[in-house]
Amino acid sequence: MRRDGAWFRHWWRVGLIGAVTLLAAAIAVPGTRADLPVPDDDPFYAMPIDLGEYGNGAILDSRPISVFGLPLPIAGWQVKYRTTDSAGEGAADVATVMTPLIPWNGPGDRPLLSYQIAEDSLGTRCAPSFALRGARDTAITNTVLDVPFLIEALRRGWAVVVPDYEGAQSRFFDGVNSGRGVLDGVRAAKAFAPLGITDASPLGAWGYSGGAFATLWAMQLRASYAPEVWFAGVTSGGVPADIPAIARGVDGGVRAGLGILILIAMTRNDPRLADALDDSGRALLDQEAAACGSDLVVHHLYGHLDDYSAAPDLVDSREFRSATDHQELGGWAPDVPLYLYHSNSDDVIPSAGFSALVDRYCALGATLTAVHSTIPGHNPAAIGEALGAMNFLSDRFAGEPVAAGCTVR
Repeated sequence: MRRDGAWFRHWWRVGLIGAVTLLAAAIAVPGTRADLPVPDDDPFYAMPIDLGEYGNGAILDSRPISVFGLPLPIAGWQVKYRTTDSAGEGAADVATVMTPLIPWNGPGDRPLLSYQIAEDSLGTRCAPSFALRGARDTAITNTVLDVPFLIEALRRGWAVVVPDYEGAQSRFFDGVNSGRGVLDGVRAAKAFAPLGITDASPLGAWGYSGGAFATLWAMQLRASYAPEVWFAGVTSGGVPADIPAIARGVDGGVRAGLGILILIAMTRNDPRLADALDDSGRALLDQEAAACGSDLVVHHLYGHLDDYSAAPDLVDSREFRSATDHQELGGWAPDVPLYLYHSNSDDVIPSAGFSALVDRYCALGATLTAVHSTIPGHNPAAIGEALGAMNFLSDRFAGEPVAAGCTVR
């Protein structure tokens, strides 16, 4: 398979143009399609009453879709599947599965890539499945930003599963919930016969930013939760490590809404954090209960977390630290080959947390390549380092071995 720079840049430009076009259309067309209910109003997403009769990853329902509601050369379906949330309760998640309408000409059977979009949301209208089915409002922003990466994966002939890993309760930065949602989405995709994945199909996973959080939590849980699901290779970039540092870094700036997202999500995951909020903070939890991260950035430009706190320095409070500590990556080392990348001057997620996580994984015996990127900025690094991530996956799908241990550059 050709991977020369000029060829890749051509296709990358095509993908970027497509993404910008779709995003412009989404913003220009008010509301959603009249025939497309939001997930909370769509019976397809409902939890079946006999959920307890199904095992993790079992398919509960499915339906064909036109990806983005457009006549693309891609076969697509939504698959509802059984998973187990972080409280140990059964839940129903939805994933979008896609495959290109071209034969697989590579070695072995067609690979399956589990692609984790940065859902970054507090409500299900922000879920990737809603966007990929053809939603037409600003809730699809994060999904559209990942269109170039999805296009390239499909162009390479890979099948793709995109899980709504936050689940029906939209639990952002809930590591166990997200990781299990990813793993059970892969189980469901493998079991979904129309996708054509076999037991011999190599598996990969990829996520950036919030998607990296879900991807790496899945890999940390794989051996204990889904030991039969082996990944040939896993890539993650813009990795959210040291959650308080992320919140502190965006506080008071143009991305202050991301700090609000973290605060509300952490309170949803650990209700004791509400004790550290004042009346305006508790009102905030209700006002923004179903917001997307992109909404919050607009709503809270230059805002401060302490505007909602009962005492100064909310990020350093016992309640905030307690809520974030058990969501941090690094408790276990993934036992699959990893390729991790992060901008040295990331303007959203401080690079120090990434460096510490890499050191932690290496100390725990992981096999990984870590790239400390010189491309400045969170979003530019997502684009500029994607070729390395893609090629790492291609090599693993082709069966090329990777040396054990850590390579850091």
